[in-house]
Formats: sequence, C-alpha cells, structure tokens
Amino acid sequence: MEGGLDWENVEIIGRNKEPAHNSLIPYHDMASALRGTQESSIFYKSLNGNWRFKWVRKPADRPKDFYKCEYNVNEWDEIPVPSNWQMHGYGTPIYLNVRYPLSVGKVDIPKISYEYNPVGSYKTEFTIPDTWDGREIFIHFDGVKSAFYIWINGKKVGYSQGSMTPAEFNITKYLHEGNNTLAVEVYRWSDGSYLEDQDMWRLSGIYRDVYLFSTPKVHIRDFFIYSCFDGDYENAILNIRSKVRNYSSIGADNFGIEILLYDNQNNFNILVSKNIIIESNSEKTIEHQSQVANPKKWSAEIPYLYDLILILKNSHEEIIEVEHCKFGFKQVEIRDDGGFYLNGKSIKFKGVNRHEHDPDYGRAIPYSRMIQDIKLLKQNNINSVRTSHYPNHPKWYDLCDLYGIYIIDECNLEAHELRDILPKSDPKWTDACVDRMVSMVERDKNHPCIVMWSLGNEAGMGDNFKKMKEEALKIDVTRPIHYEQDFKQEVSDVLSYMYYPSYSLEHMIKNREYGFRGQIKQLKEGKIMPYMLCEYSHAMGNSLGNFQEYWDVFENYPNAIGGFIWDFIDQGLRKTSEDGKEFWAYGGDFGDEPNDRNYCINGIVLPDRSPNPALYEVKKVYQNIKVIPVDLIEGKIKILNKNNFQSTDFLDIRWELTANGREIQEGKLEKFDIKPYDSKDVVIPFNRPELLPNTEYHLKIVFILRDDSLWAEKGHILAWDQFKIPYDILIEPEIEINKLGKIVVEESDDNLLIKGEFFKVIISKKTGVIISYSFNNKKLISNTLAPNFWRAQTDNDLRIARYIKEPDLSIRKRWRDANKTRNVIKIKFEKIKPQVIRINVESTLVNSDKPLLLTYYIYGNGDIIIKNEFTPKMNMFRFGMQTSVPKEFNKITWYGRGPHETMFDRKTGAAVGIYSRFIEDLIHPYVRPQENANRTDVRWMALTNKEENGLIISDVGGTNLNISAWPYTMEDLESSRHNHQLPRREFITFNIDYKQQGVGDTFSPINRKYILDGNKEYIYSFLLRGYTNNMGDINAIAQKKPPLT
Repeated sequence: MEGGLDWENVEIIGRNKEPAHNSLIPYHDMASALRGTQESSIFYKSLNGNWRFKWVRKPADRPKDFYKCEYNVNEWDEIPVPSNWQMHGYGTPIYLNVRYPLSVGKVDIPKISYEYNPVGSYKTEFTIPDTWDGREIFIHFDGVKSAFYIWINGKKVGYSQGSMTPAEFNITKYLHEGNNTLAVEVYRWSDGSYLEDQDMWRLSGIYRDVYLFSTPKVHIRDFFIYSCFDGDYENAILNIRSKVRNYSSIGADNFGIEILLYDNQNNFNILVSKNIIIESNSEKTIEHQSQVANPKKWSAEIPYLYDLILILKNSHEEIIEVEHCKFGFKQVEIRDDGGFYLNGKSIKFKGVNRHEHDPDYGRAIPYSRMIQDIKLLKQNNINSVRTSHYPNHPKWYDLCDLYGIYIIDECNLEAHELRDILPKSDPKWTDACVDRMVSMVERDKNHPCIVMWSLGNEAGMGDNFKKMKEEALKIDVTRPIHYEQDFKQEVSDVLSYMYYPSYSLEHMIKNREYGFRGQIKQLKEGKIMPYMLCEYSHAMGNSLGNFQEYWDVFENYPNAIGGFIWDFIDQGLRKTSEDGKEFWAYGGDFGDEPNDRNYCINGIVLPDRSPNPALYEVKKVYQNIKVIPVDLIEGKIKILNKNNFQSTDFLDIRWELTANGREIQEGKLEKFDIKPYDSKDVVIPFNRPELLPNTEYHLKIVFILRDDSLWAEKGHILAWDQFKIPYDILIEPEIEINKLGKIVVEESDDNLLIKGEFFKVIISKKTGVIISYSFNNKKLISNTLAPNFWRAQTDNDLRIARYIKEPDLSIRKRWRDANKTRNVIKIKFEKIKPQVIRINVESTLVNSDKPLLLTYYIYGNGDIIIKNEFTPKMNMFRFGMQTSVPKEFNKITWYGRGPHETMFDRKTGAAVGIYSRFIEDLIHPYVRPQENANRTDVRWMALTNKEENGLIISDVGGTNLNISAWPYTMEDLESSRHNHQLPRREFITFNIDYKQQGVGDTFSPINRKYILDGNKEYIYSFLLRGYTNNMGDINAIAQKKPPLT
C-alpha cells in the first residue's frame, strides 16, 4: 500500500513533524501583538473553509494519486474544514463507552481492519503573502482524527497521529509562487486509536483549525512562563524560559530578547537578555528571571491577566519578531495537611468533566459554543473543569484564563477495554504515550488556568506512565500530576477516585486509606494526601441525588479537595425522524453496531445547553455564599463568604418574607463587604408579621450581581438561602361540618355512588378506588385514582437492576403491576354524620404481609380526604396514587419546592414558594424518556383549565406531598426511546405521592436515607377538592381543610 502502514505501526507516531511548543503566533510589531489575536498578525493565514473531499469505506478504495497537482478534484464534494465528516453524511457516528469499534482489532494488536477503515481525502489551494518572502513557513493542524498524511504541491511532507494535539510541519521548501496545492489523507482508525478509547462519539476528520504561519530565520520557537511567590505571597519571581531557533545556515550573533510585562493600566516591567549567539541550524535555551513587586494574582475568582511581550532583536537593535502571551501570577502547591493550595489559599474543586461536544458539529465545537459553555459554568458556580479525556481546543484555555476556571488538563490516553494489556510497561508504546503527554504540556504550559496535569483516563498502570510523568516534569515542575488509575501511588500526587459514595469517601479520608476495592492500604504514618473524586455524581438522566452529602464531606476535611461531576453535556446529536421531528440521537440511532445506547447522555445540561434539573442543584450546592441562621425570629443571621480571594462587595443582598408562599415583605441590604472566607453577623430588618392560623413563614436571602460582569448581567442570582421561621402557629380546621350539605349514598352491585349538591363520586366495590369524580357538573377525575408503587425507570434504576440477581429482581419488578394484582378483601362504609361518610378498604398486595388500608372521608361540600397506610416487605420505588384528568386541566399551580423538577434526594436547589406552569412546561424532556416532572414538599396544588376551574389537592397529614403530571402515560414513558415518540393523550396523567425513592447519583445503591425501606409503616393523607373561580384565591381555599372525624 502506497505510503506504508504507518497507521498500523505503534512505533511510528509521526514523520517530519516539528517538535511541540506553546501556542504562539509571530507578530511584526507591539501594537498587533497586544491585540492578542491570531488574526491581528500579518504572519498568520487561516486555511479554514470549504475543501474538496472524497470519502471511501476502506484504504484500498482511496484515490491513491489525488495528491498530485494534475489530479482533478473538481467533481468532488466540498466539506467545511474544520468538521467531522460523519456530521456531513459521510460514514456513521459510533457511540461506544468502553468497547473499541469493530475495526480496531483486540486479538492481534495492533490490527486495523482493511475492510472498514474509512479514508477521507482532502484537497485545497492557497497562496503565500508577499510579506512572507525569505521567511520560514509552517502549516499547523490543531486536531485531525485519527491519523493523516500531508502533501504540498505533490510532494509528501509528513505523517501524524495523536489526534487531540497539534501537528505542525515546516513546508518552506515545498512552496512556490502563486497557487499551492495542499492534500491531506485522513484515516478514521489507526494504531493511535488503541490509545483513544474514550467514552464519546467516535468521529473523524480535520475537526480543528488549520492555518499557516511564518517566522523569521531566527525565531523564538517556544517559551515557558511561570512564577513563584515569597513566603507571604506578596512578591513574585517571574521565570521565562525561551528557546530561540536559527533556521539559517549562518550563525546569529548578538541577538537579544526584550521582555515586557503589562498590567491592564499599561504599566510594564522590562527584562532584557543580550549577546545571544545561536549557531546555524540550531536552538538555544535562554533563562530569564525577574522579581515583581506585589503583582496582582490570578485565580478563578479574580482572573487577573497580564500581557507578556517577547521582542527578538538583532545586533542592530532591529525588531525581528514579537510574540505575545496572556499570563497570570499564581503558585500551586500541595501542603503537608493534604490541602490543595493556590496562592497560599486552600481551594476546593467544584468541578465538572467536560467533553468537547456540539449537537450539530460534533467535536468541531464552534467558538460561540465555548463561550456559551464557560458562561454557564460561571453562572452556576462551577469553578473547575477536567478536560475529559483529552486536551481541548486551544481557545478553550484562553477563555478559562480570561473568565476564571481551574483546569485539570488530561492527556489523550485511554485504553479502557484493553487497559490490562496496553500500554502498561510495553516499550513499544512508550514513545506514543510520552509524545501525547509532552505535546499537551508543551502546548498548554503557559495557561494560568491549568493547575494539574493528568496522565490520562482508565488506561491501566505501568512503567509507561512513570516515563510520562518524568518527561512532563522535565518541562514543568510547577504543577502536580494526577492519575486515577495509580492505585499504588506510584505517579499521582493526589488520591483520585471515581464514584465512591460520600460515606465511603469519608471513611477513606478518616482512615487515611488508598487503593481500590480489594487492594486498600493505609498511608504511611504521618502522611496526609489530597483526596479527590475525578468523577462523581454520574448525571445520567434523572439523577444527581445526594449531591449535598458529598459536599458535607468535602467541606469537613481540609484534604478533601473536591470533585468533578460526570459530566457537563448530554452528548446527543441532533437528528430528524422520518416524520420530520427533531430529537437528540444516541448510540444505535445511526445504525451503529455495536453501541452503548444512551450511556453518553450524562450531562447536567442538554445537548443544546438547556438546563437539566440537576444543574440547579449543582448551582446551589456549589455556591460560595452561605447563610447560617442565628435567631430567625429576630432576623439574625450569619453570612459566610466561602470565596478564597474575592470579597462580597460585588454583590447586593435582597430578602423577602413570605406567608404560605406569598410575599408580604421585601427589602435590600445596604452595601456590605465580607472578606474572603470571613463571616459577618447581619440583621434582616423585617417587621414581625401578624401570625395567622395554618400559616408558615419563610425568610429568603438572595445574593445578586451588583453590576454586569463578563459572564452574567446585573441582577444574576449567584447564591440564596431560605429558612422557615420557627413561629408558634395555631393549627385549626377552617371548615365547619354542620354547615355542609348532606350526602346521599347509592349502592349497586359494582359501585358506591356518593353525591351531594355540587359533586358526585363513584367508588368501585371491586377495586376499592375512585373511578370518577365530578364537581359542579364537571368531570375532574376521568380514570381510577389507584395506588401506585412504580415509576418510569430512571437510568440509575436500570443500571442498579443489572446488579440485582434473581429472584430479587423479579420480586422488585412486581411493583410495576402491584395495583393490577391487588385484591380487595374488605370494604366498609358508614355515615358518620349527614355531611360525612367514611369508607374503609382493605386490600392484599404483592411484596407485603399486611393489607393496604385506604380510607376515604367524603364531605358534603365535595371534599374527599384520602388516607393511605401500608407496610411493604421490600423497598418501594414510590408510595402514591395515580389517576388521569381531562386534558383541558393543563395548568398546574403548587405551593412547594420549585420551580424546576425536584426529587427526594435532589431538592436543595429549589426554594419553597408558589409556582405555576402549563403541563408541557412542567415535564422535563430527558434525552431518554423516564420518570420526570416531580415536585417535592408540596403543601397544595391545583390543576385548572382556562376558566380557572379545576381540582385542588392539599396535604393533610403534615408529610407534604410529591406531585407530578404528564400529557402521556407511564407506559408511554417506559416504551419510548426518544421524546418525539411520546404521544400526547386526551388526558393528563396525575401522580399524588407520599414520596418516590431517591434517584441516586450512580449505578451504586441509593443512599439509605432516601430509600422507601421495606418493613416500615408508611402513612400519608391528602385532600381532594373541586374548585371554581368564584370560590376565591386558590392559596386561601387550599388552606381550608375539614377535620378528620
């Protein structure tokens, strides 16, 4: 095969490539350099745009001579560069988590299929500006997956693999005047694919920027800037290591480098190195060092950046070139207490893992999407990102420097399925492993946002990782090294784990343990190390339960340094169904086999970055302002500023006092300034309200941006807390039974008909449940109001089920049809008063030795109180009742937590209040349909139509309720693969629950305090009431309840 099999030879990682260096562009003067963009340089030329393109299924079918200048490609298609070719209809996107694609052999390694290894042939033309005459010219590829050859004007230039870091070639000798022809041949899979087994869509092509740049014959090829502070973290030493390359055959004498450091007031310091001599065709390293008095420091909270300018001058003091870098003064260290310190302050990683993913462009993520992402991070109190599991686009780091995000930069190395085989200590893989690490460190080393380097992800362990660390430290000793798979602590400076429950993490910290499962050991006496969860809170579907519990641990131990949620974005791709409906596609939706279905859907945001409900929980738990109640009745609180570097003077405080969810007082506190990690006692100046019966009072304190910022507008809520004020409130019934109308009972063979002046209710004698309820001649319940113990299985439910063995699994599934198999053994009704009837129903049920007790209290005004009592033998998914109502009642108002979806173990991020939504806005479109729309701690709710008539449900027993409603059925949820497949029924499914069990945070067992345990008695009661708009305010009406008799 022409060109050889470089792409199947692990020891060939590139041909004729330039050595890695920091991201840089030469400028011709200071002004253009200080503008800081590539485009402001006359020595930069983008090659992005439409290129001619030919795709074939296998290497043997590729157009072998296409690189020749005379080869005509005018009939070829055009494809945008950068892009993934699968996103333009060429080949198939493949989603796999752990497994390799079929084309990557797992027996004979390396062995890439000759029958299905698509090849993309690209061709374009370019010209060279006249101002580049006599200079060196390079072509730079920011990212090509997975391997490629390059030709210029019909001559082979080189080869590259390692798809997440740049490939750069000196093309000077291949160029000529006028049009130059560029040809690139890209292979979908190569031996490099064995090291790129990340949990993501497998996509191909020239997916990052391509550009040319030009340098003088003597050129600053690379430079590294770093700083360290004195013991008080006031004054700094600025270190700059420059590598000057002479491409000429003539030596360069008496060159000099002038270095200028500008702050944002254009004040600057100067460092000068003179009398630099560089031999012909050689490179020289020059060390610069300077003291800087009291520089402003960089942190994620205050990301202060300096402009650093390097000017290369010749012996005549003429400017040869100018280079530029944004720089932030910082110092990272791990101290003896195991804490992770930045600039002398212990920081916690409130992080996410982030794949580079766009639903329309795949891995060719647009710059606008990067800005959207970083604003979302900042707006939601996320301070750190692990670049899972590869170096990101260079512009992402520029944004993180500017906006303020801590980065763990991760090497493009994962061999998940074969990690017990490669790369381990195999010397054949050493060069490939080291090259990937060195390429990342060299490219990214000047970014202040990077606080740790990571050797990769789920790639096993061995000598190759030791070598990677060794070579990384030759470049940069200022940052710690991370690697989760280092269970014996041979290379990693932090103890990093995945998906440990919060209680397991705390146990390990307390006992100073490390290792994995059956290999747990204890650290040496006196040694304390940082503990970090590089992946936790697996946010797949309706998930991210018990998130607060993790942070109770992180904030309680100095050496618990935080974690990174898996992950940020649901990796769905936009697709259109045959009937024209858009949906988010996942594994298998493109005919990709094998696939791992929706395991790529783990985000706290949807593919288009709309929030999943978990995002609100993250924002609340991650917030850096905490309110501690001191004496709420007197309005006394303590405000703790958990920021490490930023005072609170950029925030305003607003407060509101509510009575049963209605605001009765509000105000704003004057300017206040709490220093970092300090606190202040504050009195909220509300007036003691007149205390009303059956009324609860909440105080909410909100912290908002005082002014516009780079990442959010003025008024953006950054933090809040809410507290119930412990007033002594009189609880009393507000309905006098004797004033109600009388009840008539009619009995048939099948049913009990109970009616009054304004209502009619029918209860089946066979099932013991309400089958119809009408009020004011309007049917409000159109189907059975029946017990329910099941939920549409969440992704975590399904994952947990995989680890449950028979017969327990079958017993667990019995809850699905428990109501259908329920058997009524006794039904008794009695008229307590002319205005009240009580009906008792006893039923036998699977998974219980005790009967389910249903008690109805039906009142003359149409009110019905329903009491449920049950003791299951095993854990339940939910304990509640389900019915359906006519679809005209499509507006829901509730007093409880909201406005977004909450669950038993995920409700910290929702305040108690009165909220209103249409049903279509109440539901949440998880990418894979599952249980959704739940609202917790509901005191009352109302379903109403456009005339504001409808149904009120109120908690009676004091447990508060969980409610949810859907325009489809639970069966629809469980049988649909995508949201566009969910039908819209002629009714609304309505759930009135005591609780559902928690959703959990991974496929591990759910935290015990959020389980509906077996062998425990559960009791809850609620009031069902018909409502018409002439009855008055819903909130007031909902509080009025008849007494239980």
